[in-house]
Amino acid sequence: MSGPNARWGKPVSIEFPTTGSQEVSGPFEALAHLTDNWPAQQGLDFVRARSACRGALAGHKSVDDARAAFEAAAAEARRHFDKRRH
Repeated sequence: MSGPNARWGKPVSIEFPTTGSQEVSGPFEALAHLTDNWPAQQGLDFVRARSACRGALAGHKSVDDARAAFEAAAAEARRHFDKRRH
């Protein structure tokens, strides 16, 4: 199912030093995080995740595609923090 009320079967856990640990339940919440609280608002995975979440909300992409893209963006953001620590 896609659309504005779409949810993932299991939430995605994200954790960043700037925002702490959070559970994200679907594309709407993911897009809110990507838009408002995301620690690294650049990079290919960030752009893909934002697009995939918008597509899932509009019914053009699957929620599974949005989830995979969001997980990739979270990994990209974690790498961003790891680089800053070294």
